[in-house]
Amino acid sequence: MLTGAILVIVGVVSYVVSQSSSVTALIPSFIGVAFAILGALALRENLTKHVMHAAAVVSLLAIFGSVDGVLPFFRLLGGATIDRPAAAVAKVIMLVTCIIFLALAVRSFIEARRARQQASAA
Repeated sequence: MLTGAILVIVGVVSYVVSQSSSVTALIPSFIGVAFAILGALALRENLTKHVMHAAAVVSLLAIFGSVDGVLPFFRLLGGATIDRPAAAVAKVIMLVTCIIFLALAVRSFIEARRARQQASAA
């Protein structure tokens, strides 16, 4: 749910800072809401496994959707003027947040599998 909250904040801040009238500035917020819903559903023990896999897929899709903001972001850091700087920053924050989430999810999947294997071997 933390990932969801971060992305909702990123989307809202990006929308406000860019003074955009386009709903696309809120894409991180939409993805954040999806994460928050999945996080709430994951609290139900019978749904945890499936919901966490769904969240990993959402994260992977968000990574693919935000990777194109990396080059403009580094141009911005280098002092260049770019179109939609708030979008570039929001995409990089979403990218990093989702990469971290996906890495932690994969680690959790591996640990759960090992625990199941050890329990069945005992």
